[in-house]
Amino acid sequence: MEIGERRDGDILILSPTGRIDNDTSPDFQTRLLAALTPGAAVLVDLSGVAYVSSAGLRALMMGSKQSKAANGRLAVAGLGPVVKEIFEISRFSLVVQVFDTPADALAALR
Repeated sequence: MEIGERRDGDILILSPTGRIDNDTSPDFQTRLLAALTPGAAVLVDLSGVAYVSSAGLRALMMGSKQSKAANGRLAVAGLGPVVKEIFEISRFSLVVQVFDTPADALAALR
């Protein structure tokens, strides 16, 4: 897994590619938590992610908790069919804001 990074104004966009699983979730979690500084707005664009395991969901849950504690904002967008199904089954949209497209997420985070 690789994690691309860019900014759109004051919003940091992290774009992981590949799989977020037991092998890759520690790196993903480390990068995500480092980005969630007090007041930060972070969008995780999952359009390049083919699969998210429970370890990947845990990393996002940790990010959500840290973001809320630091008065920040965290959103995910661009879920492919498999990742979207995983989010639906686990009801993960109750944990983190989910948007259909990165553009929708950026508009909401502004």
